[in-house]
Amino acid sequence: MNVVTSIAATAILGASLGDFADFAQSAPAIPERMIGGRRQFRTIWISDVHLGTRGCNAGMLIDFLDHVDSETMYLVGDIVDGWRLKKKLYWPVAHNDVVWRLLKRARRGTRVVYIPGNHDEVFRQFTGLDFGGVEIVRQAIHETADGRRLLVLHGDEFDAITLAHRWLAHVGDVAYHVLMALNRGLNAWRRLFNMPYWSLSKHAKAKVKKSVEFISNYEQVVAQAAAHRGVDGVVCGHIHTAEYREIDGTAYYNDGDWVEGCTALVEHFDGRMEILHWADEIAARQPQADLALLAA
Repeated sequence: MNVVTSIAATAILGASLGDFADFAQSAPAIPERMIGGRRQFRTIWISDVHLGTRGCNAGMLIDFLDHVDSETMYLVGDIVDGWRLKKKLYWPVAHNDVVWRLLKRARRGTRVVYIPGNHDEVFRQFTGLDFGGVEIVRQAIHETADGRRLLVLHGDEFDAITLAHRWLAHVGDVAYHVLMALNRGLNAWRRLFNMPYWSLSKHAKAKVKKSVEFISNYEQVVAQAAAHRGVDGVVCGHIHTAEYREIDGTAYYNDGDWVEGCTALVEHFDGRMEILHWADEIAARQPQADLALLAA
């Protein structure tokens, strides 16, 4: 079983977790850039990478991982898309390289905490285990540098469609991937004219009233659940919408995704929180023509 097949099989079936640990000893196809003066953070949260799908912006995530470092990293669910991998195997080398970088980070001493979501729910059966330096937990409490306690979870627990109508969630997943195919075509065209990355699906969600209502209701429910648990705030993913706001005295953070918005939530060493929009970071850092190199 080669590396690609073994990792995909693990995502689908929960096969040998040792495959991941062994993989960290290999070399990536896209060499890691040991950039001097990487941006240092106390904590990084990323979610909704959806490895195993064509919509995953693996190249942009690789660029992010090569430019930042942290004491702790939370993988807040849907890192691997088991739903799509069950239907069709899609695993390009760039997706291998994302996994390699995450495992390498753990081996270098970063505390890596993996909280499986609904698309990678197969890993929930391994809650409590530690492999290759990666802790698998159902949820976590993170204490910030300034003493606040944040509940960290994927967030599908509060999605009524996912909970009560799983079949409808799968139908929505198919429709979503059609929209993402249109998004890829549009951005391929934009690259021809040296235009930066732009998310069609993110724009559509912002314009559709029902989507806006769902997001607002979701944020309210998640924040209320965190308040009932006696914490100061909550960090989640799931809805692919990066956000920070106070809801009735509870801090709500969503770290976004690496399919549409390409965002991460970070904690600075003084406890200050920030959402990084990585497409904007890249556009400001290098010539537009170089953006084509990040298409994976």
